[in-house]
Amino acid sequence: MPNNVFRRFAGALLLLIIAAAPAQALSPPRSGHPVFDRAVQLVMDKFYDASKLERFVEAVRREVEDRQAPVNADSPESRIDAAISTILDSLQASHTGRFRPDGIDYFELADIFRYGIRGDIRRLFPPDGEVAYAGIGLAARHGNGLWFVSDVYDGGPAARAGILAGDEILSVDGAPYREIESFRDKAGKTVEVIVRRRPGTEPIPVRVAVERLRPLPTFEKAIESSARLEERDGHEIGYIHLWTLASPGSMEKVAEALAEGPLKEADGLVLDLRGRWGGGRSDAAELFLGGVPPFRLIGRDGEAMLANVRWKRPVVALIDEGTRSGLEVFAYALKAKGIPLVGIRTAGALLAGSAYVLPDDSLLELAVCDAVIGEDIRLEGRGVQPDISVPFTLPYAAGQDPQREAAIEEMRRILARD
Repeated sequence: MPNNVFRRFAGALLLLIIAAAPAQALSPPRSGHPVFDRAVQLVMDKFYDASKLERFVEAVRREVEDRQAPVNADSPESRIDAAISTILDSLQASHTGRFRPDGIDYFELADIFRYGIRGDIRRLFPPDGEVAYAGIGLAARHGNGLWFVSDVYDGGPAARAGILAGDEILSVDGAPYREIESFRDKAGKTVEVIVRRRPGTEPIPVRVAVERLRPLPTFEKAIESSARLEERDGHEIGYIHLWTLASPGSMEKVAEALAEGPLKEADGLVLDLRGRWGGGRSDAAELFLGGVPPFRLIGRDGEAMLANVRWKRPVVALIDEGTRSGLEVFAYALKAKGIPLVGIRTAGALLAGSAYVLPDDSLLELAVCDAVIGEDIRLEGRGVQPDISVPFTLPYAAGQDPQREAAIEEMRRILARD
């Protein structure tokens, strides 16, 4: 072979080797710690975007080779927590995180992803695999050493006791608030929750019943319990909070409230999409957008059974950073049809996730598929912008909700024009 031909052949072969090398060389170092190494392996095997793995492997290498605090078989739990959080953050993707059984998110995600973790579900939640925890029906955000109530599930114990979004949680039965530990083994009993409603004001003691809560049924009950009417200028304005689409009965609860429940006579509807989790069918918005007429099935006894529902009256939707995943598709579909959105930009979290059980029984949620609307519309990292921007500050809100008030006012204006 002439030298120049050989050189061209060798150069082309070298380019092929270089091009293939990154995929072959992506071999992250092992730490010897089973939880860390299993999380790394799952990302390498399952994560949806291979182009981000090189950066991920470099993040793993830094954690394992850190001279000050290397991750190894003897690393304390706190070090492993921080290291896994760091390497997952390097992926810059939604639906990607680790959740421990000391938080409410763990139980809610375990119920949402129960099929994905079916091999472990009975062991994690004996004896029958029914996901449940003792709680009072609220979620809270932690920052600067303080806990503030972010979500009060409609119809739950905290809502019935008068706890409000924005309340600072000072203690539960005299001890610092812990999402799960504060209520462990207390189902059927009451606890004293001390809250502060305004900065610098006296603490308020609240007696709250502790219940055994099953996440998805709790969401369905909250959706159903949120439905109500409010009179403005002679018009009946309905409101319902769609906490999640992940529960099989979520949209059924909405449809029942509209067709047969408290919202049946509403002149217009405020649909609250400021949820906890997305999930669900991508065509859920068809209840408000579909062209198929409503119909019922009527049996021999004359009893009618809902077969489908279509809402034809005005709608205004509420969105914020809790509007994620399937709820973002919902919000996007509404906006595309000219339905006003009120609030702040949605989460920009539209990938398909799955869950895996790590050796310490924590859950790894991992983005396993990209998600595209239409031909090329991606909401991941972008979200959906509101038509009417209304900020909301959580701490010490005392139950005030300027976003909801703005949505009701927008509906009032719409009805006044019609």
